[in-house]
This record gives sequence, structure tokens and C-alpha cells, in this order.
Amino acid sequence: MTIVNPYLNFDGNCKEAFNFYKSVFGGEFATVMRFKDVPAEYQMSASESEKIMHIALPIGGDTMLMGSDAPASMQPDPFGKNIHISISTTSEAEAKRLFNGLSAGGQVTMPLDKAFWGDYFGMLTDKFGIPWMVSYAYNQQR
Repeated sequence: MTIVNPYLNFDGNCKEAFNFYKSVFGGEFATVMRFKDVPAEYQMSASESEKIMHIALPIGGDTMLMGSDAPASMQPDPFGKNIHISISTTSEAEAKRLFNGLSAGGQVTMPLDKAFWGDYFGMLTDKFGIPWMVSYAYNQQR
């Protein structure tokens, strides 16, 4: 089966963002690499050497939340608003815990509540500008 892992780009605050996500989801980082860790021929400027080249945090099952700082020399504008990260939980309590954690310091765009289609659902943008959708389907088949 194919696995999709969200990959987030940041403008120098990737480590801060991922420490926040770690506080919400728990667990330990599977990988943390900085630009200074690459071979000499791929080295970035000294000002970018401490930035995150790649980080991965397991967030459930086979899913990894991954990211990096996107130096201006690699991508002039790494930020787009054409995506949301959607989390499907296994309980209403888990949905509430993740929603409340992710929305701390951010902005709730749709409060977590029973939606017209029957799921427990809410939307937010976290304090790093990442849009999230959190849901729990009451009629899950297990």
C-alpha cells in the first residue's frame, strides 16, 4: 500500500515548529539533519548551515510528518496555501487533544464540533501558518 507523508517547508523555524508538533503528537524524531551535515560540495552558506535540511517525526501508524527549512537560495517562495494536512483520529478524545494542541497560538478557522455530514471535525491554522483539518468519523469500521 502507498503511504503519503506530509512534507512541510519553513523559513528558518523548522526546528521550533517540529518541537511544537512533537509536543502535540508525542514520540521522538526519527531523523534530524542540518545543512552543515551534507558533503562539502553541497554545503550551504555559513548563515544557513544550522538550518534543518530534513526532519521526520512519526505521528501514527506508518505516517511521518517531515520537513525542512527552505533556504532562499533553493526556493524563493516555499509557502503555498493550496494544501491542508488532514488528520483522521481513532476517537473523539484524540481529535480534541490534537486539535487543541495544534491550535495553541494559532487560529481556529472552524471550531471542532459535529459537522453536518456526521463527523467530529474542525479546521485551524497553527502558529507556523500550516493549515490542518482534524476529524473523527463516528461510524468507523474496525
